[in-house]
Amino acid sequence: MTTSSISPRKSRYAVVLFGPEGQGSFNESGLQGARKAKAAGFDVDVLWVAGQSAEQRAQEMAVLCGGRYALILAHGGQGDGPVKILAERWPSQAFVVTQGSWSAANVARYEVLQEQSAFLAGVLASQWSKTGAVGHFSGEKVPPGLRGRAAYADGVRSAGFKGRLLTQFCGHQHRPEWAQQCVGSMIEQTGLDIVFAMIDGGRPGVTQACRQHGVAQIGNVLDWVGRDPEVFVASAICNSGEALFRAIEDHENDVLHLGAYRAFGLEEADLVRLELGARVDASSKLLVEEWAHRLVGGEHEIQLNYNGAEFPLPQAELAA
Repeated sequence: MTTSSISPRKSRYAVVLFGPEGQGSFNESGLQGARKAKAAGFDVDVLWVAGQSAEQRAQEMAVLCGGRYALILAHGGQGDGPVKILAERWPSQAFVVTQGSWSAANVARYEVLQEQSAFLAGVLASQWSKTGAVGHFSGEKVPPGLRGRAAYADGVRSAGFKGRLLTQFCGHQHRPEWAQQCVGSMIEQTGLDIVFAMIDGGRPGVTQACRQHGVAQIGNVLDWVGRDPEVFVASAICNSGEALFRAIEDHENDVLHLGAYRAFGLEEADLVRLELGARVDASSKLLVEEWAHRLVGGEHEIQLNYNGAEFPLPQAELAA
């Protein structure tokens, strides 16, 4: 007598990336995480969502809901709004938001701690500046960006900087011309000589403004030092795509807990670190290393709220 068995149905996963397809380092990292999951044998589809508002994004993501996927993973703080809408509409659908701040009974949060490398970026900026003015620039005011800004400011001040900290959110992650105009204006009006930019598709505009004015840039997410050492003196590494991979892996192993939070930090240098360029002097490198040890050892709690002033946007904003 022969027996037969039916293989269990393979789980399907949907990874959602926000913005124009193929643009931005944050999305590049997310795509790497999705591809790593595919290479590991998981069934993963990727959806690019172009909408700007939470409602627009939820409308585009709604095609994924209703049981087609065991888990829908929204990559980035931009996912908080649409997932909140969809999670309430489909309470039996499981979601993950990476780098976000919102969870529910059917939503888990997975995060690679950008604020730790952002803090170290602030430590470096405090030592680099010769003009007494350091800058921060970002796009949308989503929670990860706000925490990153606050952490950078905390690093600047914790390292003893007494000069000016200029900070600006331009409102859009993927408009390089607008980013160039904003950063260029900030440089011209303040004389800052280093800027930490947490930006995605708008990165080329920031880099062009820095190149034009001879300003050093600290990048984030990926290793921008290796890509453009002429402009980038450091990069606040945050391998955010790994959060996607680990959430999928946890789901496959039945250890993903909806409503829960899981984070990864400086303890794993492949995920979080401040990558330093050749132009950083030995004393600055040593100070960054000292502060990294303090963070890992729990000797300093990063301040994640910033209550200072923001640099005004140019009056003639480019059309969306």
